[in-house]
Amino acid sequence: MAIEYEASLDRPSAQHPSSNVAPTTSTTPTTTVAFAATSEGQTITPLMRELISQRLDALGYRVGLGLSERFSRDRPRFVDHLDVIKFLCKDLWTVVWKKQIDNLKTNHRGVFVLTDAKFRPLSRMSMASSAEAVARAQVHLIFPCGIIRGVLSSLGIQATVHAETADLPTATFQIKTSGAKA
Repeated sequence: MAIEYEASLDRPSAQHPSSNVAPTTSTTPTTTVAFAATSEGQTITPLMRELISQRLDALGYRVGLGLSERFSRDRPRFVDHLDVIKFLCKDLWTVVWKKQIDNLKTNHRGVFVLTDAKFRPLSRMSMASSAEAVARAQVHLIFPCGIIRGVLSSLGIQATVHAETADLPTATFQIKTSGAKA
């Protein structure tokens, strides 16, 4: 099971150049109903699940925009995509999750794979079966995907972020920049 979000959803509006808000960030009555249903213990329909996922991704995107603006302010401009990804893996990952990425791989064509062997949001999860734990952990990867997309977008890289976990607490994030050839 994997989660994937397109960066094309977060294009700035043409009305104002500083408007970098993803279109999914507005709270619609449907998302309010979805959050209310989950807090009251009602069953979640696939539509509600999708709305919640979009909302979490949009919140992560906004956080990523703010983080990158705050922590890249005093740095020289990045030369290429690899410098931006290194900044994400070393500096921002440390700010958010108090450790660096354990492994970074690239094919030098715009595809990057970030692996965190002890991803903090997944480190304290415990379930009866590991299959159930992995399925439930996928929800906790939506917000970090949004953060990564927001950081990259703020630094001028349009990308698709794909997150998955095979065993807890390991998380793998695959970043495909626009125009990447796999």
